Amino acid sequence: ARAYPLSILMWHEIANDIVGGHPFAVTYCPLCNAAIVFDAEIDGKRHTFGTTGRLRNSDLLMYDRVTESWWQQFSGEAVIGDYTGRILDMIPSRLESFASFSSRHPDGKVLVPSDPDFREYGRNPYVGYDSRNAPYPFFTGEMPEGINPMARVIVLRDDGEAVAVISLEKARAESPLEFSGFRIEWQAGRASALDTATIQDGRDIGNLKITKLDDNTDAVHDLTFAFVAHAFHPELTIAK
Repeated sequence: ARAYPLSILMWHEIANDIVGGHPFAVTYCPLCNAAIVFDAEIDGKRHTFGTTGRLRNSDLLMYDRVTESWWQQFSGEAVIGDYTGRILDMIPSRLESFASFSSRHPDGKVLVPSDPDFREYGRNPYVGYDSRNAPYPFFTGEMPEGINPMARVIVLRDDGEAVAVISLEKARAESPLEFSGFRIEWQAGRASALDTATIQDGRDIGNLKITKLDDNTDAVHDLTFAFVAHAFHPELTIAK
């Protein structure tokens, strides 16, 4: 079991790791509040990823260090380069508090910076971002209707495809909730990383556990903002 603090990923956005002998890329895009883990093995070869410094729909564009193809973090799809059209496999993961993780995995390993002073770890450079009524103005796409663009929503995925979107508020209010073939459970106790200047002081937005109803295994999902879900999946209606 491995945990990767948002207080670190806020600054580096990607952690390349090997778990159980297999390579993975753990990613976080602050502007989309999208934390996604990818299988980093392509055609039997390990890949590591870095940030291009570019955005599309306010979302991180990554590059692999083998071909330097560019990959959309939110979808895992290569959009420029030799791998164009290929899609990375997403791996089930949870956004949860350290207290929750350590309770479930008392012997689990947690990423720590090799140099604690290299960045201002634990500080949120986007103070108040998730309390805005709109994303930063360099996002120029269409906004979703009937919901604050910055409201948190859950994108549920099945076999790599986004199949449903539900607001975090609905999931919290009706927890535990069975929805579109998934069981969604919300529990208080996790701070928002995009609220106050000090991450650990952020308001409580809760822990999520999402499993498949058919086999009770952890489901691939993404907790993001409504404007992001609409930008990448305009065909899906957000359940409010």
